[in-house]
Amino acid sequence: MSQSKSLLTARRNFLKNSAAIGALALGAKAAQAADSCRSTPKQSLGPFYPGEKNFGADLDLTSVPGRPARAIGKVVYVTGKVLDVECRPLENANVEIWQACASGRYNHDRDPNSAPLDPNFRYWSEAFTNKNGEYLFKTIIPGAYPADVDWIRPPHIHFRITKLGYKELVTQMYFAGESLNVTDHLLNQVPGQERNSLIVNFQPVGADLEPGTLIGSFSITLSRVRG
Repeated sequence: MSQSKSLLTARRNFLKNSAAIGALALGAKAAQAADSCRSTPKQSLGPFYPGEKNFGADLDLTSVPGRPARAIGKVVYVTGKVLDVECRPLENANVEIWQACASGRYNHDRDPNSAPLDPNFRYWSEAFTNKNGEYLFKTIIPGAYPADVDWIRPPHIHFRITKLGYKELVTQMYFAGESLNVTDHLLNQVPGQERNSLIVNFQPVGADLEPGTLIGSFSITLSRVRG
């Protein structure tokens, strides 16, 4: 099966409330139901937010229309649920993601990084959650990059989640096992257990997704606007 057909199949199953995708979305967090409904910690928007007009609904960031080559890097599926603080799924929440390519560079004019851009990587996308609060993206593990003379940022993906009636959340998702997580200034500003909620363990995919790739579950909890 081709890469595009594989993702299309997964997306169709996802939108139809596939039991397989639903189970993956809950994943390792199923045993942490009480903690999972605490508001997700906020993180910096960062200087490389692409702007709302640049986001598109293509869930596959690993290829660019009209280009036969694939993005450089380890392919991963990022899935999860958007919930409220009472653990109820939020339908039609807008989930934006943006990130660096495998070299650690953002596709942004303000990025001073001299690493090469990847012309076959999309860099950002958005999704809207289904009736079970689920979302799904296919991307690559981004590269680390220098944020200051003594600070190398670990691989991470930026998230911005909005839903009418709920507080906007900007946060970042990190990859378990990355040694740079231990010394990252932003990640370590978050208290211990809350910090762990931002770090995702990726595992080999099942038979319904592209062989040799990884999947991880990053669920997000929003707080309601009071008024």
